[in-house]
Amino acid sequence: MPADESVYSYSAVLMGSPILLKLFQRDEALAGRVFNLIKHYEDLFTVNRADSEVMRVNRAAGREPVTVSPAVYQLIKCALAASLPAASAFNLTIGPLVKRWRIGFQGDSVPPAAEIEDLLTITRPQDVQLDDARRSVFLARKGMEIDLGAIAKGYIADRVRDLLRQSGVEEGLINLGGNVQTLGAPRGGWSIGLKKPFAGPDALAGAIEVANKSVVTSGTYERYFEQDGRRYHHILDPRTGYPLDNVLDSVTVISTDSLDGDIWTTLLYGAGPERGLTWLADRPDIEAIFVTKSREIILSSRRHFRFTLLDDSYRVIDCTA
Repeated sequence: MPADESVYSYSAVLMGSPILLKLFQRDEALAGRVFNLIKHYEDLFTVNRADSEVMRVNRAAGREPVTVSPAVYQLIKCALAASLPAASAFNLTIGPLVKRWRIGFQGDSVPPAAEIEDLLTITRPQDVQLDDARRSVFLARKGMEIDLGAIAKGYIADRVRDLLRQSGVEEGLINLGGNVQTLGAPRGGWSIGLKKPFAGPDALAGAIEVANKSVVTSGTYERYFEQDGRRYHHILDPRTGYPLDNVLDSVTVISTDSLDGDIWTTLLYGAGPERGLTWLADRPDIEAIFVTKSREIILSSRRHFRFTLLDDSYRVIDCTA
């Protein structure tokens, strides 16, 4: 419970993460509806249950198309669009590689190079065939698997925001474990912590203040393992099958929709700061904070947020200055 007792916090564990809802009035019924909505979408999107719609698509790979619900089709179509550009680090068909690496789960290890090469042949987004009229999805190669883990939380966070607005909520916050979506601007804005990589759970490099915006962070410190003196994190390069290796520890995206935040954290991590800043010049609705291994915090702009440095071991580079 925050120090301000007018804020009511509700929590649950869903999608493998602690979920936090903050409201400015006590409403257990609304909180229950929020958590039920999250559970509904989790049941549709998860690859951890054999009976989910996404797993039905995966089981039919190489055999036949599968008709899915509007929400699943919409999310797959969005993920495919983000996956197809040649320079994209986003890939909705990366599921077989994710399962083989098992990063963040028991049994994680570096796969043999030949095995990675084989898996790359069934992680081509070009082999996903969509039929808008039938709302069907067909994975052309046997063994292919769609994994919406990199995009599902953003979609769900936006649907929770919509539910809260429809319920008359003007100020609130939902945190889906890395995806934060906010409504309103209590006392001028919501303060969201920017985690210090590879430090304690409460160690912050800075604070981001936003209003009516989503804040999504993806970092190499979230899930990783070490083998033979080298660290392997969970953000895989769909072109090589290995973890992306560049100057970054994390990318945070500030946007209106959390779905955009999910997509752009992956795109920008894969691009790196220099190319990522070039891309962002054409997207005034998307802002980013890059945290580098050399302890730089690079701000693409400050149109939609305020930033406060909390750790003097980092140097802030403001690209709008």
